[in-house]
Amino acid sequence: MHLRGGAGAALGTGKMSTAAVPELKQISRVEAMRLGPGWSHSCHAMLYAANPGQLFGRIPMRFSVLMQMRFDGLLGFPGGFVDRRFWSLEDGLNRVLGLGLGCLRLTEADYLSSHLTEGPHRVVAHLYARQLTLEQLHAVEISAVHSRDHGLEVLGLVRVPLYTQKDRVGGFPNFLSNAFISTAKYQLLFALKVLNMMPEEKLAEALAAATEKQKKALEKLLPSSS
Repeated sequence: MHLRGGAGAALGTGKMSTAAVPELKQISRVEAMRLGPGWSHSCHAMLYAANPGQLFGRIPMRFSVLMQMRFDGLLGFPGGFVDRRFWSLEDGLNRVLGLGLGCLRLTEADYLSSHLTEGPHRVVAHLYARQLTLEQLHAVEISAVHSRDHGLEVLGLVRVPLYTQKDRVGGFPNFLSNAFISTAKYQLLFALKVLNMMPEEKLAEALAAATEKQKKALEKLLPSSS
């Protein structure tokens, strides 16, 4: 994986930090390894590939990024919790990936970031990222269908639409309107920024459009105060 941006950079300014996607504290891998036994470690992988295709022959696809629909109806990255008593981060991650994808092994060279999660449980979320060719990415998708967890804990892989249609909602904003597990949405936005896969202003616009859509949907469900 070749980083085209500073992996230590913050997700962004106030434009990128919202109630829906709160800013998380980033720590180094070394700092994460020094955390005590009271901390749990989750490891997830973002697999992506440059995509020269065009939707409807006119909308650039730019990149294809894999996420998955989980058993609980939430979107997330492939991966899971790693028991540091028995596994290194990478060995634990590869074990989980083998169950959900059926192939591919990541290494420490693919490590991207670690963030401390908020809430009652003390979890440090590690994200790994590897750029593949589009053919390799497609092979992962095919292999995943035959993995042990397919149809059980993993209901299927999905590609993230990294474009916004003329209505300013279709594509990425609509995708961000879905429900994500824990830190997955934050990690997606973080990775897209630090890997220079989408300009920060485009990320902010998509997130704002998604937040506005969710707000309007909620207002329709709530009784009118008038």
